Amino acid sequence: MAVLNKIRQRSVFLIVIIALALFSFVLADLIRNGGAISQKAENTIATINGKDIDRTEFARKVELASRSFGGGTSSIQAVNYVWNQELRETVFEEQFEELNIRVGEDQVNQLLEESLANNPTFLNEAGVFDKAKMQEYVANVKATSPQAYQQWLDFEVSVSKGAREQTYLNMIKAGVGSTLKEGELAYKMENDNVDIKYVQLPFSSIEDTEVEVTDAEIKAYIDAHKEQYKAEASRSIRYVLFNELPSEEDENQVKAEVAALLDDKVEFNEATKANDSVLGFKNIDVKDAEEFVNQNSAVKFDGGFKFKKDLPTTEADTIYNLGIGDVYGPYKDGDYIKISKVVAQKQMPDSVKVSHILVSWVGLGTAGDTKRTKEEAKTLADSIIAITKADKTKFAALATQFSSDQSNKDKGGDLGYFSPGRMVPAFNDYCFENKTGDQGIVETQFGYHIISIEDQKNEQKAIQVATVAQKVEPSEKTINAIFTETTKFQISARDKDFEEVSKENKLTVRPVNKIKELDENIPGLGARRAIVQWAFNEESEVGIVKRFDIPEGYAVVQLTEKEDEGAMKVGDASLTVKPILVNKKKAEKLKSKISGSTLDAIAQGQGQTVKVASALTMKTPTISGAGTEPKVVGAAFALESGNISSPIVGNNGVYVIEVTKKTPASGLDTYMSYASQASKTQTGAVNTKVFEALKEAAEIEDKRSKFY
Repeated sequence: MAVLNKIRQRSVFLIVIIALALFSFVLADLIRNGGAISQKAENTIATINGKDIDRTEFARKVELASRSFGGGTSSIQAVNYVWNQELRETVFEEQFEELNIRVGEDQVNQLLEESLANNPTFLNEAGVFDKAKMQEYVANVKATSPQAYQQWLDFEVSVSKGAREQTYLNMIKAGVGSTLKEGELAYKMENDNVDIKYVQLPFSSIEDTEVEVTDAEIKAYIDAHKEQYKAEASRSIRYVLFNELPSEEDENQVKAEVAALLDDKVEFNEATKANDSVLGFKNIDVKDAEEFVNQNSAVKFDGGFKFKKDLPTTEADTIYNLGIGDVYGPYKDGDYIKISKVVAQKQMPDSVKVSHILVSWVGLGTAGDTKRTKEEAKTLADSIIAITKADKTKFAALATQFSSDQSNKDKGGDLGYFSPGRMVPAFNDYCFENKTGDQGIVETQFGYHIISIEDQKNEQKAIQVATVAQKVEPSEKTINAIFTETTKFQISARDKDFEEVSKENKLTVRPVNKIKELDENIPGLGARRAIVQWAFNEESEVGIVKRFDIPEGYAVVQLTEKEDEGAMKVGDASLTVKPILVNKKKAEKLKSKISGSTLDAIAQGQGQTVKVASALTMKTPTISGAGTEPKVVGAAFALESGNISSPIVGNNGVYVIEVTKKTPASGLDTYMSYASQASKTQTGAVNTKVFEALKEAAEIEDKRSKFY
């Protein structure tokens, strides 16, 4: 009580202390996170030319994109799709504002009509777009579904933006074209030709080992061609896998549990308060096998009849030759321990050829435009089969007229040959349980099928097998042991060399180099975005080791290299730069060897022959026997007939050429067709090139990788 009285006496003092503590907590958090400015930054996923892209709105668009793409698209693919849209929209928007490009309401409505012209929702009875139906639809979704209405508004906005973009691009296209003079040049490049004699001193005539290229020379080349040798920020890692696989002990345990199902056992019945005798798998009647399997197996009963080829490969002979009621097992099949009992057998074909007519009704996915009810469909099916049974020759024509199966109605309903289990159960059973020539009606989820069995092949024994299967999975003991092993490795790899620790534990180290910031797939691991984000985290230093959960168990990963954006490193660029520098040095060596004033003398001095190339053109500068050599062909057109060139360094060697004949094209009365083709090519590239140019010129701060 004394303590409580003291607290009451100092209540005002305590309130002040608590308030100061709370204030300091909030202030510290603001300082730590950069205050209100940082909060704004946290809500910005990118900045393009000074415009912030809101993270929440971006996420909403990513979610919509993911839904529209379906399950086949990963999260990062949806992010990249939305990013490209946002980037395009932003860089074009600046151009629209600068040029004051606007789209009127009438134009937007016209574009809406064009884009929705074939949408059944907005068509009237005559199949024509009805503006009133569109307005009715918009009013309805506005009143009933805010989400659908927002999607409609987004659609309207996208149509408007698309119209402005098209207007802008059309303005650029209007200024792009080719003159008749350019058309004439295109004609001449295609049709002027030249014949030459030449001597080639190939680069391959000098061994690469005779030419030395230093790292300094490669670095100098990179510095002189910075635009060609830019490198994105990247990370390199290496990892080892710890798979959660069942132990031999786990397998033996499952085998013992499955084996115990074979024999009868006694169980206490709570209802009767007495012991009951429960029949084991060996002793149950075959008619009770399905129920037994469904109660005791991880894989439900499969009532299909199997041929020998359909049984587990290593056990096929044994199971196929069992008598009805006989049991085999336990045996291992893949990840399962199984016991099998043959419950029936019969003779049946291994393939059948069938034709069918599918009669559908309203509500089914196969209904199409039909308005018939299920009762009307049954009446129609009965009428069709009455006709086909009386006259089989009419089957194909009736299939063409009435079948809802668009894949084969024009083939008279012919489905070709198929094996058991390929069709839905009711359809499959009719085809394999009846004989060639039989016709019947079967109902499935697709409608009523009028089936005609055309042929059956290779009748043989098939068996129905009841199989109890239990998957062999790692036990809790095994999982704990693997976790312990993984943890020990992780600790050791932090303190010692990752490679050495892996060798000690007989683990395979898998390196992955040059991971980009927005990559999501790790070779050998699949989509592991979390690993990429960790590797690019500012706090992740080279050498750091981290364990990641994966579906198969664990991956222990080490960050081995960090590279910032900038010029490529010598080691990375050498694969492309070194051959260039090697050929450059070889060219100087080859040029210094050339002597003689005629091609024959030059060829003889270098152990080469004089070759001939005819009808060379500027458009296709390929020399027979030498390859694509635009510099050489260009030099030939600049050389007078009978003259010998100085050494020309080409793509594949050093050349000396002599022009033997020049044949100018005869010319045309007008070069309009060539000018038009050149214009078409240039305007066709406008859409892509304009966007690429605007993107290249934009100032972009991209922070997607921090959020996805």
